[in-house]
Amino acid sequence: MKTVCFGEIMLRLSPPGYKRFVQADSFDVIYGGGEANVAVSLANYGLDSYFVTKLPKHEIGDATVGFLRRYGVKTDKIVRGGDRVGIYYLEVGASQRASKVIYDRAGSSIATAQPDEFNWDDIFQGAKWFHFTGITPALGDNMAEATLQAVKAAKAKGLTVSVDLNYRKKLWSRDKAKKVMSGLMEYVDVAIGNEEDAEMVFGIKASSTDVTKGKLNKEGYKEVAQELVNRFGFSKVAITLRESISASDNNWSGMLYDGDGFYFSRKYPIHIVDRVGGGDSFCGGLIYSLLSGKDSQSAVEFAVAASCLKHTVFGDFNLMSLEEVERLAQGDASGRVQR
Repeated sequence: MKTVCFGEIMLRLSPPGYKRFVQADSFDVIYGGGEANVAVSLANYGLDSYFVTKLPKHEIGDATVGFLRRYGVKTDKIVRGGDRVGIYYLEVGASQRASKVIYDRAGSSIATAQPDEFNWDDIFQGAKWFHFTGITPALGDNMAEATLQAVKAAKAKGLTVSVDLNYRKKLWSRDKAKKVMSGLMEYVDVAIGNEEDAEMVFGIKASSTDVTKGKLNKEGYKEVAQELVNRFGFSKVAITLRESISASDNNWSGMLYDGDGFYFSRKYPIHIVDRVGGGDSFCGGLIYSLLSGKDSQSAVEFAVAASCLKHTVFGDFNLMSLEEVERLAQGDASGRVQR
């Protein structure tokens, strides 16, 4: 089955290990970004996974494309041109010291792309699913228009459309996010977010919840999911539930609402190697589950298991196999050596 993800992939530069930026005299180099991370997950699970973006026609652009190809993602719909690949710097936190991200993405090829550079009729030929995040339309009015054209074309061709709400305060204001995202939601079937996204984008807050204290109220998230469905008519709403004990240790679970019932996954205590891409790996697991016909409980269990395992993998991408995710989703959380 063919899936399409649309957004920005960036060059990620991180000090080795747990060094702070001020200690670094070298950086580890990888690539990642919300929609690209989802595309890699879907390729790992055996789907015909396409990633659409714009990258410059120089060696760093070539390296970015090559990084995606290494993991089985189809890149032939990527537009080439523009001046630069966006960069982000990541300082990995530990214990009570939070991770920090600094962006250097202004003027990237995708941020300066024009809507007419993407031939959606061609891109969506034979596709079943389209995924984007709230990051893409936040890159500028041009990308908001490109995303709107994409979701319209996807619905016209009968694709299922999913969105990870993914609010980024460094890219736009809450008022601008609400206005633009509300216009896109008309074309979305499946909405995905974390414990803060619905509040930041649409002002819908879970009651009796304080994410800074690791206190989550399941009933409050039922209210959030129901309100999202009432407001926008989504067929499904999924929410990742992170209880932050520290930068190194979290409890991780998720919820899926399908209009008929609320389904909560089991909760995993996780010791974090790299939390970047955790929500994206949940999206990838959920999309795969729904495309493969899993029921709602099985779908959220698979998605949470996938994202639980992602936290153990360095980098943005979830490099866990289908078999490894299924093993955890079916209850084997022992971590015993596989011989």
